[in-house]
Amino acid sequence: MRDTPAKSNKAVRNQAGQIKLTRSGLLDRQAWEEAGVKLPGYDVSAVAEETIRHCGWIHFGAGNLFRAYPAMLQQRLIRSGDAGTGILAVVDAVSETPEKIYAPYDHLSLAVTLDADGRFDKEVLGCIADVLWADPRKPDWQKLVRAFCSPDLQIATFTVTEKGYATHLPDGTVRPELAQDLEQGPEKGVNLLAAVTALLFRRYRAGGMPLALVSLDNCAQNGRRLGDAIRFIADAWQKNGWVDLGFIAYLSDGAGISFPWTMIDKITPYPSEIVRDHLQSLGIADMDILRTGRGSLSAPFVNAERQGYLVIEDRFPNGRPPLEQTGVLFTDRETVEKVEKMKVGTCLNPLHTALALLGCLLCYPTVASAMTHPLLPGFLRAMAMEEGMPVLEDPVLLDPVKFLDEVLEERLRNPFLPDTPKRIATDTSQKIPVRFGTTLQKYAAVQPDRLQELRYIPFVFACWLRYLLATDDRGNPMELSPDPRLANLRKAVEGIEVGSPWNPGPGVEDLLHDRETFGNDLWSAGLAEAVMELFRQMCEGPGAVEKVLTRITGKSDT
Repeated sequence: MRDTPAKSNKAVRNQAGQIKLTRSGLLDRQAWEEAGVKLPGYDVSAVAEETIRHCGWIHFGAGNLFRAYPAMLQQRLIRSGDAGTGILAVVDAVSETPEKIYAPYDHLSLAVTLDADGRFDKEVLGCIADVLWADPRKPDWQKLVRAFCSPDLQIATFTVTEKGYATHLPDGTVRPELAQDLEQGPEKGVNLLAAVTALLFRRYRAGGMPLALVSLDNCAQNGRRLGDAIRFIADAWQKNGWVDLGFIAYLSDGAGISFPWTMIDKITPYPSEIVRDHLQSLGIADMDILRTGRGSLSAPFVNAERQGYLVIEDRFPNGRPPLEQTGVLFTDRETVEKVEKMKVGTCLNPLHTALALLGCLLCYPTVASAMTHPLLPGFLRAMAMEEGMPVLEDPVLLDPVKFLDEVLEERLRNPFLPDTPKRIATDTSQKIPVRFGTTLQKYAAVQPDRLQELRYIPFVFACWLRYLLATDDRGNPMELSPDPRLANLRKAVEGIEVGSPWNPGPGVEDLLHDRETFGNDLWSAGLAEAVMELFRQMCEGPGAVEKVLTRITGKSDT
């Protein structure tokens, strides 16, 4: 149901004084209706019980994106009668989510859709049957094993972030927390992917029933990454004598376990204080935003944009929910990869990174406010159209230009979507090689003569170097977003100060040689000198970033 913050001044109360987001609280239908909140439309308790008995869908990573998108899709299927069960959610061994975000609310959530006109759609999400820890040391483990060994299980999905699939550190060594699990075997693994591999081993021993493991994380070739990580763990266990070669074959032949590739796109920021205040003004109790021990924000509600795209490789050896009825696009792997490259390499993710860096430097608090800058929207469009599109392979399934128009004219401009440049600037070193490096590699392969003509992408690289100085364009100190390589990156720009004589050390030159960072050796590509010169110009003093942006967009001849 739709509402705006301006209409939320009437508090709706039940006998206890407030509406409670619990299963018993849902019985007060009139209060929820007056609050403008849509209810699930089915018997939540009955669906939960049926899900425990005949679980067809397990999801690992019960965070904001999960609730805002895949869980909402399943709710639509239940409401329409096309599904009779919900989802069993799973978190890693140290997550605080089950105790703080789910249990107090009987596993219900409030999903809030934020429209650019200021209207809020509010809906109670009721299809999450339970939330379990993936930890062999806890009682939840036996529940999870039973679900994983059931022939009813068709799909296990994942939103564990790109870092969640990493088995090795940057230096090539196995992550310490995983190394112990590789030695101890499948009965003691507490790393999330080790626990998943152990569950797959249980399913294999229970008859080798097929299953699709589907990554819904926003990273290139996500299905391959998930499959590689699972097989790496299984191979280590086989070498240590914990599992047999039949299990390795079960994970590798595609008939047993499949790892479909996907492209997912839905902007789901941290919970908004505006949304929290709106919900509290309606008399809905306990809508506090909590900071987890890992520093992320979570709440009993989730807020997201209306737009969403999900494209999935149709490889489900044990069947799947009819998600095409909710707008999900099923296709072949080649098309998924083309759509993913369109989004990740041209039409959204590179724009997000550029906007994040410039938004931080130019002191914009939100993404939408950065889009009010007179030059930034035009710069982003020019970068996509002039430098991304020429080497983009049209996926056909989605029109790249229409997709870009929606991103620039609607999605990034939504003032009620509480996304920030600072959040998007997180882990930039991990994003640049994927969001820009593949485009440069395409030029090197098909249009090498055009590489040195690029100006917008080198400008973004220079912005990143300028950002690493931790000084905004007004000359004030600026807090940098988390990045696993931040300490070493800061050393690379050591000695360079805004407004001081230009004095780059060898660290910057070495960084521009680094293929891991940029996906290319920028010196060999003929782009490093342009990056260095733009970086130098942006260090001339306060206001220099704005001046260089003006020149790069062709708005000034000086």
